[in-house]
This record gives sequence, C-alpha cells and structure tokens, in this order.
Amino acid sequence: MSLSDADIAFAKELFSAMPDLTTRKMFGGLGIYSEGTIFALSMSDGRLMLKAKDGPFANRLADMGSSKWTYTRKDGAPSSMPYWTLPETAMDDPEVACALARDAINALS
Repeated sequence: MSLSDADIAFAKELFSAMPDLTTRKMFGGLGIYSEGTIFALSMSDGRLMLKAKDGPFANRLADMGSSKWTYTRKDGAPSSMPYWTLPETAMDDPEVACALARDAINALS
C-alpha cells in the first residue's frame, strides 16, 4: 500500500507553516522535514506520526491520546519506533499540528 496524492497534499497543507518544509517518499510512506530535520511521517495507511524519543514530549503525546508506532518483527518479537500518532486535536488544525511539530523538533535536540 502506498500513500495517495490526497494524503500527501493533506500532510503538506497541515504542516505548511513549518520553515523550509520538504518531503521525501520512503517505504510507501512520506518523511516530513523542516529545515532538513525529519519530524514526522505519513504512513502508507495515511496515519500521521510525530517523532518523539522517550521522555517528556513522548509522555505528553501519550497524555493527548497518541499511540506509539509498534510492530512485530519477522522473528515474532515486538518492537517500536520513536514515532507517535498525531493527536486527533491536531488533525484538522494546522496551528496545533505545527506547534506540536515545533515541539517535536525541539525535543530531538
């Protein structure tokens, strides 16, 4: 499964206020960057994910109802990636989405 043109356009519009916004297709999804730093992914199923290492920002996302990207490896072992679903409150609000994106970038440094 790969992203539709509509999913890509939605992600670009939602984060359009981020400085030097760029995207790159990868693994059927889309990496979303601001000033060369990846801060989000649009998954092949259309989910938007913010990058967040374990810590205060990840905890805040969890408190907002986000869930961490988890999957099962080929050997059956559970694993996770440092990405969290974009909270529902940000899905239709570019101001909230970009504020969270800026927080994601700040938490990475």
